[in-house]
Parts: sequence; structure tokens; C-alpha cells
Amino acid sequence: MSKRILGATLMAASLGTASIAADAKPTDPQIAHIAYTAGQFDVSAAEQALKKSKNTEVIAFAKTMERDHKAVNDQALALVTKLKVTPEDNSVSQSLSTQAAKELTTLEALDGAAFDKAYVENEVAYHKSVNDALANTLIPAAQNKELKSLLETGLTLFKEHQMHAEHLASTIK
Repeated sequence: MSKRILGATLMAASLGTASIAADAKPTDPQIAHIAYTAGQFDVSAAEQALKKSKNTEVIAFAKTMERDHKAVNDQALALVTKLKVTPEDNSVSQSLSTQAAKELTTLEALDGAAFDKAYVENEVAYHKSVNDALANTLIPAAQNKELKSLLETGLTLFKEHQMHAEHLASTIK
């Protein structure tokens, strides 16, 4: 369990602005890229769960994660297209991608109840960390009102995901 939480914590720690610059806030193009990258990891993890899990509750949860994170990412892409902004790859996004690849590899090696437990525990830790980064770093740093609004909407939804994951984690043995 602590290995799962460590992986999610390392990924979400990448969301901090320290990786961008010592005292600089992330720019809107960087925020857009970070948020999209974080959402894409959850889509990939959900797709993996849909392939590997046999647990109906885990499958239902994964379907929700896939649907909701794809929808938010689609909204983010529509917004940056509308604003004619190109999301900017950055050290935070790169670190998230690296950590996500490692986590997906770790999950891929598991099967059955061990996979379900690890997937759900990772979702709990990941949503806690991402929600914290949204609330304390990304939303306050966002300059564009529409981007800030999209991030706030995402935070509301992702808090629900966190509660759902926490409940599911309490039922999986």
C-alpha cells in the first residue's frame, strides 16, 4: 500500500511549481499542459483497469474516471483552441508523464484483487494530490478567467472522484 501511495505522491508532487522555476508561477499555457497531462494519466489508468479488473465496482469506477477525465480534457482542448493558446510542455508535465509510465507499469504487473486494491489506492492518493495542486497552485496561478473556471469545475468533480475512490478503497480487501 505505501508503495502505491508513494507513486501517486511522487506524481502529484510534480504538480508543484518548484519544477518550473524557483519563485515563478506556472503560466496559463503551462497550466493547461499540466492539467491535461494529469487528466490523461487518469484516463490511461482507467483504461488499464477496464482491461484487467473483474470487480464490478472497480469497473464502474474506472468507467467514471475514463468518461469524466476525457470530458474535462476535451473541454480543455476546446478552450485552448478557442483562445488560440498552445499548451506548453514543461518540466512538471514531463515529470508527471515519467511517473505515470512507471505507475502504469507497476499496475500492469498485478492481477485480480491485488490489481484492484492497488489501482483504487493509487486513485485515492492521486486525486488527493491533484486536488491539492489544483486548489493551491494551478487555480491561483491561472490568469485567464475561462481557464480558471474550467480548473475550478474540474476540482469540484475530482473531489467527488476522491470521495468515491476512498469509499471504494474501504470496501476492497
